[in-house]
Amino acid sequence: MSLENLRTQLLDKVLGSQKAVDLLLIALLARGHALVTGPPGIGKTTLAKTLAGLVGSSFRRIQFTPDLLPSDILGYNLYRQQSGEFEFIPGPVFTNLLLADEINRASPRTQSSLLEAMNEKQVTIDGATLHLPNPFLVVATQNDTSSTGTFPLPEPQLDRFLLSIPMTLPSDDTQLDILKLHSQSKNKEEGSTEILSLNHLQKLQDKTSQILVSENLQCYLLALCQTVRSMVGQDHAVSTRATLALQQASQAAALLDGQSAVYPDHVQNTFPYVLRHRLLTDHGANLEQILISALEQTPVP
Repeated sequence: MSLENLRTQLLDKVLGSQKAVDLLLIALLARGHALVTGPPGIGKTTLAKTLAGLVGSSFRRIQFTPDLLPSDILGYNLYRQQSGEFEFIPGPVFTNLLLADEINRASPRTQSSLLEAMNEKQVTIDGATLHLPNPFLVVATQNDTSSTGTFPLPEPQLDRFLLSIPMTLPSDDTQLDILKLHSQSKNKEEGSTEILSLNHLQKLQDKTSQILVSENLQCYLLALCQTVRSMVGQDHAVSTRATLALQQASQAAALLDGQSAVYPDHVQNTFPYVLRHRLLTDHGANLEQILISALEQTPVP
C-alpha cells in the first residue's frame, strides 16, 4: 500500500507526469539509475526532489556546471596541519539518492567521475576504495532543447542508466491545473511527508529481484535486443548490461502492476525506455520508430 501511496503523492505533486512517475518508481524498485530528459521548466527536478522527500533516505543535489570538478562530487583528502594527517571530506555522492541536475553541463571528465559509483556502488580516491550507502540511486536530469554550454554524455555512462525517462509539456488542461495549484500559497509551503521508509524500500527492492521471469520471457527479451542490433547493423549497439537492465525493469514493472511474475506486456512497456538512450545511431529522429518496429517484428511468446 505504501508503494501506491507513493505513486499517488508523486502524481499530486507533479501533475501530468503519469508515465514519468511510473518509470521513476521502476528505476527505484530495480535499484537502477534514471536519466530524466526533456525541455527546461517541465518538472524534471521537481519530480526527483519530490521522490527524495517521500522516501526516508538521505538526499543530495549537485548542480552540474562547466567548472565542476570530480572532487566536488566524490570528495577529497584534506591535510590537517595540527594532527599531521589527512582527513577525508566526503562529497555529495555519499547519499542514498543523488540528484545530478543538468548533468550534461559538466565536462566529460567530471561526468565520468560517476562511472564507478553508478556501476559498483563505490568510489576510489587516492587508492582507497570507499563504499556508498545502500541503496544508492542517481537521478540525472538533462535538457534536450538547449545545446549551448552542454557536453554529450559518454557512451559508458549512458549505458549505466537503467532507464531514460522523457518528459514533455503537459496538456493545456493540466497546465491550467498547475497554475491553480501554484496560486495557492499554502501549497507552496507544504513539504513532503515520508511515505516509504528506507527499510521498507529495501524490502521492496529485494522482492523485485525475486519476481519470476520464465525462460520463455528471457528468450523474448534477448530476441528483442538482437532485433535492434540487426536493425541498427551494429552487434555492440545493445550491451549485455542493457539486456540485464531490461529484465530488471520488467521485474519492477511487474511488481508495480501487482503481479508475481513478468508477462510480455511488462517487457514491452519498459523496452523503449531501457534502449532509447543506449542507441547511438545515425538514424536520429527514426530511433523511436526503430524501437516500435523491433517490438512488432519480434514474436511474442
